[in-house]
Amino acid sequence: MVLTDNCGRPLFNLRIAITRRCNLRCSYCHAEGEKKPRRGTDVEMDADEILRIVRIAVSLGISKVKLTGGEPLLRNDTFSIVERIASIPGLADLSMTTNGTKLAPLAKELYAAGLRRVNINLPTTDAEVYEKLTGGAVENALKGVKAALETGFSPVKINMLVLKGVNDDSVFDMIDFAGKSGAILQLIELERINITDSYYSTYHKSLEEYEDVLKQKALKTEVRRFMQNRHIYLLPSSKVEVIRPMENAEFCMHCTRLRVTSHGRLKTCLMKNDDLIDVLAPMRSGAADEELAELFRLANQRRHPYNKV
Repeated sequence: MVLTDNCGRPLFNLRIAITRRCNLRCSYCHAEGEKKPRRGTDVEMDADEILRIVRIAVSLGISKVKLTGGEPLLRNDTFSIVERIASIPGLADLSMTTNGTKLAPLAKELYAAGLRRVNINLPTTDAEVYEKLTGGAVENALKGVKAALETGFSPVKINMLVLKGVNDDSVFDMIDFAGKSGAILQLIELERINITDSYYSTYHKSLEEYEDVLKQKALKTEVRRFMQNRHIYLLPSSKVEVIRPMENAEFCMHCTRLRVTSHGRLKTCLMKNDDLIDVLAPMRSGAADEELAELFRLANQRRHPYNKV
């Protein structure tokens, strides 16, 4: 039976950060909405704990799980985590968000372990701009995209965060790149999370003008009902999703997601940190599965639209 919150929104998706560590330093990173821990207080869940959390979530009707970070591929036990989660009865979908820089040599093993979908964060294909934004080498991320497609991951989604004056002039080049590669491009609007007001005011770019063009060019438009009603534009040679959550009541009213932070807290909303529920400490203190399931139910009841109508 699927859980529903007090607004009648079903709970289908669990997004679980398996590490805070990352090999890049993206200036716009929202770190899944987590606050940076005080020095010496950072905690990382082990594989058994991650598996148990996911198993309990699936028992409560959650059917889709996404592994995030940080960079999930920095863990040396990621394959084991993927393989064990993929074997849980009732799980319909297991995916991962990655920066792609370490994906190329690992793609086949991850696929064999049971991972089937990947989202690759790629703000640009321009080497200089990429290095400026992330501190990394774009060729490593591009190799990751290519390897994911060749391995058979489907879909492979490229996440492009659009920044004013940085990469906003290359949106349609990225649409062409994704189409030629065989990937889906997700255009993402900058959110006011873990960045300064100055950064936001300098780099925030509305996606409205791009969406207006996409509406005109699209052969067909689809709506992902259980993914915040986001729009998908089917162009003659590519597919583009537009994610515009800022001040977007429509986005919030159709959220079906619960999050788990890298330090084992249930998080009801990307934008909120004032209602976290610690599931890791009770687990480490010997809590039974039903006690942990009750914490999930409590978190679900605390879910409410951040931007209300």
